[in-house]
Amino acid sequence: MNSTGGTTLLAAIETPSVEYAALSPMLIVFGAGVVGVLVEAFAPRRLRYPLQLTLSLGALVVAFAALVTVAIAQTEDGANGQVAMSGAVVLDRPTLYLQGLLLVVAVVAVGFMAERRLERVVAPVTMRTLAGAGGGDEPSTRTVNGGGIDADMFTPSGASVPNTDAEFEATRAGAVTTEVFPLSLLAVGGMMLFPACGDLLTMFVALEVFSLPLYLLCGLARRRRLISQEASLKYFLLGAFSSAFFLFGAAFVYGASGSLNLSTIGASLTTVTDTGGDTTLALIGLALLAVGLLFKVGAVPFHSWIPDVYQGAPTPVTAFMAAATKVAAFGALLRVFYVGFGALRDQWEPALWAVAIASMVIASVMAVTQNDIKRMLAYSSIAHAGFILLGLIAFDDAGLGATLFYLAAYAFTTLGAFATVAVIREPDTDAATSARRAAVQGTATPVRNPHLSGREATDLTQWSGLGRRYPLVGAMFAVYLLSFAGIPLTSGFIAKFDVFAAAAGAGGGVLVVVGVVSSAIAAYVYIKIIVAMFFDDVPVEAAPHVVRPSVLTTSGIALCTLITAVLGIFPQPLLDLADSAAAFLT
Repeated sequence: MNSTGGTTLLAAIETPSVEYAALSPMLIVFGAGVVGVLVEAFAPRRLRYPLQLTLSLGALVVAFAALVTVAIAQTEDGANGQVAMSGAVVLDRPTLYLQGLLLVVAVVAVGFMAERRLERVVAPVTMRTLAGAGGGDEPSTRTVNGGGIDADMFTPSGASVPNTDAEFEATRAGAVTTEVFPLSLLAVGGMMLFPACGDLLTMFVALEVFSLPLYLLCGLARRRRLISQEASLKYFLLGAFSSAFFLFGAAFVYGASGSLNLSTIGASLTTVTDTGGDTTLALIGLALLAVGLLFKVGAVPFHSWIPDVYQGAPTPVTAFMAAATKVAAFGALLRVFYVGFGALRDQWEPALWAVAIASMVIASVMAVTQNDIKRMLAYSSIAHAGFILLGLIAFDDAGLGATLFYLAAYAFTTLGAFATVAVIREPDTDAATSARRAAVQGTATPVRNPHLSGREATDLTQWSGLGRRYPLVGAMFAVYLLSFAGIPLTSGFIAKFDVFAAAAGAGGGVLVVVGVVSSAIAAYVYIKIIVAMFFDDVPVEAAPHVVRPSVLTTSGIALCTLITAVLGIFPQPLLDLADSAAAFLT
């Protein structure tokens, strides 16, 4: 503060500019999430489900339309986007590509979350009937109970202790956990922001914004409630631990460069390396940052949460996490290494080699030992994280473009695979059958198990002969498995070929050899499932059956199957789009 002639001159404070038009896709999603919270607070219970579903799908579609408009404006005449929010957000070509991919994935995932035909539960009853009081309408009510009603795949009372009377009464009361819709929208908004962050502080905020809703969603499964809550707790504890590593790494990087902005960090480290300065502090910070980011992509040795969480979480949430979280996390990982720490490539490249090799080999070998389909797909996700890292290690435009294409191919394949797993069900258990019969007959036997449909048939032995009984479902799931294995005429083959070519061109021939061997090991797992579906005999008793889902899930599975096949036959349009998006704004 200076004082001249009695007049106090205050230093001018430059107010940050907010580019609302450029940020509109994210603002629409976040705004819809906030409105969804208000709907939960004030809307009548019977209106919440249709309101939340309409709001969620509508907001995602409108956000995608806004993103297309922004992308056209930001990339016309060869431009590469802009920096917004005083450098906190970067809207360049990779950001716009990844945000568009996230929105399309989110539309399919939210439709899957809204599925209400795969579960059958006891019908709601009045408290008077539940207490066993007499009444003229009691027999008809019990008959309705025996038939059951359609329900979603989320517990009606997330705050209740699993498998207690309180949870059972919530089921009988017809409660619906529609909170999953605003939670999902907030997670999508955070995922859209994550790869767009221009500084580490904003990146940490985005990391927490999309992680916290996922922690809650993982614990809301209607079936296997204890496993679901265990998965939520594991994910929360390990996720919080990894976030602390990320934040501590940002502090070290600030100490090394004097800034949290990735472009400034990159320029500072380039100057230090050119002058032969000390980069020890920056390397420590990068190592800690990498722990937080590699945890989110599920790479070895930060992968231990993935099998348990993917198995225990509600299958729609598993599908959403497996597809969308990997896209967002790899987008942030690419930006950190390409923009902020490119000058230290010689130091971090050997470490990423080790992580990629361990992810591909260990995950492929561990997948062979699994008998649960969801755990097999979880280890497959870890192996694919290793394959995608090959594109990052290539560290050029070809590697970046290959990574962007791989993320799109993998996202739709894994989303469709988990959605298909959800429609394959065990037959009704004897306990559920006897309980239903007791309700229909009007006996005094209490209905203790509220679930009238079978659980998901995730054990490999339960899939014997599935392809014979349901050829279309078996064929679609086989398409996903062949894509995971990298068989020609599927999107997985093109994606693997692209990242292998990029890695080989950058001197990573050893990585390619390891990747091919790991793919061969993992192929055994996928072929084993196909053999069980089409060549094993159908069990005489307890044969699994396919429950026909609603149009939302059916169209989502069909779309994922179509994209998986089309990208294997006509991949060039998406390859060109990914290559044109392979340029960070620095």
